Amino acid sequence: MKPKELAKFIDHTNVKPTARERDIKKLCEEAKKYGFHSVCVTPSRVKLAKKFLKGSKIKVITVIGFPFGFTTPATKAFETKEAVKNGADEIDMVVNIGAVKDHDWDLVLKDIKEVVKAAKPKEVKVILEVGFLTKAEIIKTCKLAKQAGAKFVKTATGYGPRGAKITDIKLMRKAVGKEMGVKASGGIRDFKKALSMIQAGATRIGSSNGVSIIKGKKGKEKY
Repeated sequence: MKPKELAKFIDHTNVKPTARERDIKKLCEEAKKYGFHSVCVTPSRVKLAKKFLKGSKIKVITVIGFPFGFTTPATKAFETKEAVKNGADEIDMVVNIGAVKDHDWDLVLKDIKEVVKAAKPKEVKVILEVGFLTKAEIIKTCKLAKQAGAKFVKTATGYGPRGAKITDIKLMRKAVGKEMGVKASGGIRDFKKALSMIQAGATRIGSSNGVSIIKGKKGKEKY
């Protein structure tokens, strides 16, 4: 796979709390220049990103329940509806990590279902934050995401204990089968690692190092 082809897999990301308007503008300009699939921004920046991307086919993704997923299903649903109203094309929600650790599977399922319902017809990705979870919890959460109607499962937010590993992608791919997408996110800073994630079964790459990745350089950003 060539860098230009890999660019189509990348969600070019800036969800830093310190991101300024000029940073979002730069993110969008880079996405247009290099042909990334999308930009991923915080909810308050969705309208801004849509403005900067006007006339392009690049999508705007935003994060819900970010970064730790501990808001209620109703809160996440409201946040999602507002994000879609503001122009979000895809939703990346953080699962209720505490509920996963409690094995409160009814709450985990309800949490995802409410966001999927609120987002329709937009696609929802479920962020697991794999660094906090056991293998069994990752598998179970993936299966519930599929049951709830999500279109993707995703490894990490960038604010957890670690990013994506090849073993995570293989485990998640096996859990959801061929029908769902798997997004590798967290610690993907160069072309080689991004490509290895795709080869392991990822169908999307989330990174703030998108430009470095396709230029064959080592990105400076942690995530």
